[in-house]
Amino acid sequence: MVSTRDLSRIPLFRGLSEEHQAAIARLAREVACSEGDVLFREGDAASQLYILLEGRISIQVKLSSCPESLAVASLSQYGQLVGWSGLIHANYTASAVCDTDSRLLIIDANELSALLRENPEAGFPVMEQVAITISERLRNIQRVVLKTL
Repeated sequence: MVSTRDLSRIPLFRGLSEEHQAAIARLAREVACSEGDVLFREGDAASQLYILLEGRISIQVKLSSCPESLAVASLSQYGQLVGWSGLIHANYTASAVCDTDSRLLIIDANELSALLRENPEAGFPVMEQVAITISERLRNIQRVVLKTL
């Protein structure tokens, strides 16, 4: 079971009250994935939010100009957010593949969204962290794409 202590170490949930962390912990489950496992594919309905606990995840996008996917990010730090699209009720904007055996938290995106809507004092800081993540990933994608040109 995921504890509030575990969640307090994750940037997305750091600073939330213990009550809010406990509610989120009830939604989370820990899973182990093997090297080569695909967490989700670009274009799939974004139904889960993933948080990296251990391992390395490659974020990949399809380019119309070449048949293979382009790795635009490599996530390997504890607590990194994977699959943020689930919180904005969209499709995944990229694919996520385990580069190594990995451990992750999985949270149902609809349940977390409902909890955050009902508790805006928790929702605002979480969505602020999501915005920071999106901004960092966009800058990273720009660097990767510019290198390939």
